[in-house]
Amino acid sequence: MQVVSSTPGLAKADAYRELEQQLGALYAGERHGLANAANLTAVLYHALPDLNWVGFYFLHGGGLLLGPFQGKVACVRIALGAGVCGTAAQRRQTIVVPDVHEFPGHIACDADSRSEIVVPLVRDGRLLGVLDLDSPRVDRFDGEDDRGLNAIAQIFIRSSDLERFVD
Repeated sequence: MQVVSSTPGLAKADAYRELEQQLGALYAGERHGLANAANLTAVLYHALPDLNWVGFYFLHGGGLLLGPFQGKVACVRIALGAGVCGTAAQRRQTIVVPDVHEFPGHIACDADSRSEIVVPLVRDGRLLGVLDLDSPRVDRFDGEDDRGLNAIAQIFIRSSDLERFVD
């Protein structure tokens, strides 16, 4: 299957709708959460502009453990409530950070990151982890990214058996 390699010229809402359709087809017949997470990070990293990191952290051992990602080497473990990822996980709420240097307790895994969005992964009230996207550009993420990434996260959650590697 051909997946969008980039989304130039498309409005954000249209780009996310295109990615939703492509991911639905990509996940057809595949339920393994690790494989689906790996493919999703690659799709987002290459399809969306101005990103320097896309990845997952999954709930494990009472905190977040690094999962599949695209970008530079990352922090392996993040405590619930720590940094943007841990805060989004603890609150079970998407967090958009226009400038990470202004977020109290930000964990700088990549010094080039300037803005961030973190989407919690919740199924039937149970926290599974988070989807994290970073950009080297200040104010990269907005409400369209929030809506689009939450819709994509729901497709991922519905399509994936995550219980085998999530506590």
